[in-house]
Amino acid sequence: MSDSSPLPPVRLTSEAELARDALSTPLLSRAARLARWAGPDTLVDAGGGLVDAQLPAAAELLGLTGDDAAAYASEAWRIAVDTGLVEITDEENGAVAPGEELALLTGGSPHDVLAVWLAALETVLADASVPDLDDLIDAMDADGGHVDFSQLDFDPEREAAFLDGVLGNLYLLTVGEDGPGDAAVPLPALAASMIVPGDAVEPTNDMLEQISDAMMRLDDQFRLLEPVGLVSYRPVDEALMRDAEESGGAEGSGGAGGSGEGAASADDTDVARYGMVRLTPLGLYGLRARLLEAGFTAPAVGDLADKGADALLDGSAGYGPQAARAETEHWLARREPVAGARELLAAARGSDAGAPLRRLRCQQALSLVGDQAEPAVREVLDDAELGGLARVWLTELGATDVPPPSEAMIFWLTIDTLAAQLAAEGNSEELQALVEGLAQQHSGFFAAAWRVEHPATPDVLEAMGRLHPDKRIAKEARKAAFKARSQQGG
Repeated sequence: MSDSSPLPPVRLTSEAELARDALSTPLLSRAARLARWAGPDTLVDAGGGLVDAQLPAAAELLGLTGDDAAAYASEAWRIAVDTGLVEITDEENGAVAPGEELALLTGGSPHDVLAVWLAALETVLADASVPDLDDLIDAMDADGGHVDFSQLDFDPEREAAFLDGVLGNLYLLTVGEDGPGDAAVPLPALAASMIVPGDAVEPTNDMLEQISDAMMRLDDQFRLLEPVGLVSYRPVDEALMRDAEESGGAEGSGGAGGSGEGAASADDTDVARYGMVRLTPLGLYGLRARLLEAGFTAPAVGDLADKGADALLDGSAGYGPQAARAETEHWLARREPVAGARELLAAARGSDAGAPLRRLRCQQALSLVGDQAEPAVREVLDDAELGGLARVWLTELGATDVPPPSEAMIFWLTIDTLAAQLAAEGNSEELQALVEGLAQQHSGFFAAAWRVEHPATPDVLEAMGRLHPDKRIAKEARKAAFKARSQQGG
């Protein structure tokens, strides 16, 4: 995942709702309870962890029982320390007191609460990237008690990068318009996204084995990440894990499909046995915050609501249709209809490379305003760049007194529309169909089109030459593109 191009925009719930979600997560709520419980008699060891003698009391306070109660209490205490909910006041004697951050959970803003939660998330993510405790014990020297990391084939940076990559792919699947949205993603598909190259027809046996190993690691990691509220996770079926251990291969865990295609085509119940993971609304917020911190451009729907129309039209240019519509609705909701329409039309002018797509986004935005935009649209009927757009919009509205466009305006609007579609979709099937239709309906199209005084005319005609399947017509388009470029001095 490159940090140079913007990611699809994410739809976030309000910070107030997210803060409530954060406070109710098992891990942060336990950490807060322990922080309030801490006092002069609470003792910690040299690493800041609760001394063993106090773990039973901490577990009882949290209502934890069973063999793992002390471990869960210890984990919650470490979160309290790492997030500043607890402060170590005397390192030599191991004395503690409630930290300054504790007051933020009840008296701070939602943003303050989320800052504490993000600190907790970082601790859990760091924990998720270390080897399993049993593996650490196996790698420990019998005599010295030191861990031999070479036996683990463990690289901390590699493990952290792998988990970051998996979470990044899960984020993209969640926010992308072609992904499953807020539906759960099968664990085999997520593991395969890190291992199987995009151009692979099907995974090899070696890839399947890597997918199986990755699934087992991810199963452990997502179990750790669920209590902090990052994901909602259905673990791998224990019976499948036992089968995998007994067979000693990838068959037990990779059989549900090593790629997204296999997982999608298999029976839903069968796929679910191999693990299903979904980012929570809080998880989306947390991953976006981490992506922004890492230098990615990770927009959120609503970011442009307080900016000008130029920022809206340019900023949403790379959005998918649903996200662009949602962003535009946010923007329009803060403006009076006619004033908003005038601002959009003014921002749609221009001869730069991004102008055609701005005009397309403007036309789509005006359709959301509805008939209240009509006065502003009629004002630009004689505008060289906006007159064609205005006529199309008014005709679609049902107006019967729309002045007919000149031939020059028709050709200019055609080039502008094709340029916008090319910028929005690239060489799509829809654009190819549009190109074929134009060439079929207008036998002399290319003889006239190359003369159109539009900056994008050469590029549009070249694209038509690439896209049209008929070699004769494609050659006509390329000749017309050459004439257009010569006319413009290119």
